[in-house]
Parts: sequence; C-alpha cells; structure tokens
Amino acid sequence: MDVAGANQFILEKLKRELSPKLYYHSVEHVLDVHEQAMAMALKEKLSPYEKNLLSTAVYYHDSGFLFQTNGHEERSCEIAGGILPQFGFTEKDILLIQNLIRATRIPQTPKNLLEEIICDADLDYLGRDDFFDIGQLLFRELCDLGVLKTEEQWNKLQVQFLENHHYFTHYAKTFREKKKESHLNTIKSLVKTH
Repeated sequence: MDVAGANQFILEKLKRELSPKLYYHSVEHVLDVHEQAMAMALKEKLSPYEKNLLSTAVYYHDSGFLFQTNGHEERSCEIAGGILPQFGFTEKDILLIQNLIRATRIPQTPKNLLEEIICDADLDYLGRDDFFDIGQLLFRELCDLGVLKTEEQWNKLQVQFLENHHYFTHYAKTFREKKKESHLNTIKSLVKTH
C-alpha cells in the first residue's frame, strides 16, 4: 500500500476544495491530529502496519467535510473506500481504516488501541496550552454554520462537552487530562460570571 501517495492525494484535495469557512476542520487540523497520532503510535510501540492504517485514517477522517458537516464521518468512509484501492489498499485495510474513522464520531466509542489513539489525537487540543486559540476557530466555524450565536452559548456547550469527554490512552490520560480539567474550570467560572 502506498500510504504516502494516498495521504498526499487527499491532502491536496482538502487544500483545494475545503470551504474556507471551516476554520477548525481545516488542513491544519488534519496535520495536527496526524502529528499527535504518530507521537502516540510511537509511545504505544505500534507495528509499521498499524502505523500505516492509523496515518491513513487520520488523513481521511474529516474528508467528508468536503461535502457535508452532519454525518461527515460516514462520508469520509465512502471517500476512503473510493480512493484507497487505487493506492494498493486491500479490502481488509480499508475496512480497518473505516472503523478508525467511525470511532471519531462524537460520542467517541473506540473498541481497540488504534481507535483509542485516533480518538485521543482528534481531541488532543482539549488538554493543551493552545486550547483557547483552537477553540476560537471552532466557535467561529459553528457561528458561520448557524449552530451558535453567542459566546455564552459557546461556553455552555464547551462545559457540557468537556464534562462528558474522557481520554482513552495512557498517554493522553497522563499528559492531557489535568490541563483539560483546568480549562473546564476556567470556562465554568466564565459561565458563572455571565
């Protein structure tokens, strides 16, 4: 399987065709998730084959946004299923990649280590220093999509989301959970003062 070719193909397509109003679900997001997933893959000592599946799943996981926002994961699976055979991926490879993509659907329900890694990498920023900067991008995107109107709505949504979210991998629990809790407390105090 030509992982580099398959990943480059979808990356170029995303660069050309993604809506500029997808401030959060952008090429930068895909590259960030990939970086985090590969760091976790190293810590978890994944085999080269597992790393290849994970890498490709990350590159394709939000490709459905080329066509729709709701249910984009299923559309991403279709896109992967249509493109990956051209790059030498077998039916089995594609099925595993599609399962990884589906695992990122909120609420996340990973069933194995690879799925746990892609889920944690996808929401890695929740426990990082750039949480508020990245969050602003998602806020803008949701406002442009008509999902939200005010910062107050956004803060309440974030509290609800952070309270219900949990990391799955040892890595994320160790290095992201504490900071995520700190962000949650900051937003809770913002909601209180409103």
